[in-house]
Amino acid sequence: VFGKDITLILLLNNLSFDHKTVKVDMSASTILYTRRAVAEILKATTSVELGSKQGKHIRLKIPYSYYGKYLTTDKRIQVTALCEVMHMHGVKLLVEKTIILEDTNIIIKIPRRVAVNKAVTLEISYANPLPEPVNHCVLLVTLMNQQVKIRLAPLAPRQRSKIYFEFTPRRTGPLQLQVDFSCDKFSHIKGFVTISVAPA
Repeated sequence: VFGKDITLILLLNNLSFDHKTVKVDMSASTILYTRRAVAEILKATTSVELGSKQGKHIRLKIPYSYYGKYLTTDKRIQVTALCEVMHMHGVKLLVEKTIILEDTNIIIKIPRRVAVNKAVTLEISYANPLPEPVNHCVLLVTLMNQQVKIRLAPLAPRQRSKIYFEFTPRRTGPLQLQVDFSCDKFSHIKGFVTISVAPA
């Protein structure tokens, strides 16, 4: 989840009866959806001794403080581990993992019945998922081809807040409501919901 530390485990298994020493070079970079690297955020090297038919775990932690300011709106991190078996010429294995961080941010609550030409109040709840305060918060609400920009108060670390939004639907059928939440530390966290408008 965006804003939390990421914990990964690399599993190494020695499939042979021989003792093995494995050098592991691990790195992590923020990337775009095209897989183009944006910034390297972690680099670590370790050596692992594996006995006959033995398996071992290597834990890797990427704190929010490492990736936060380098993450793009794609919210992707590429982690690679290059494992080299020592004293065996040219035996290398590359393991890759792409992590897409989740937003569990925006919650939109709508009344059970929404009818045409009757005012409706929605509850839009939003949160700061980060371990630090955020400022210059803005909600952009898009509904019926119109956009409303709402400036919000600063949020403390991990704070959740909510606003009430009133509108009157002018036609029956499905209506798409989209909410885009941005602030000085992140941008374009989106939430959307389809509202079914019933006849009056």
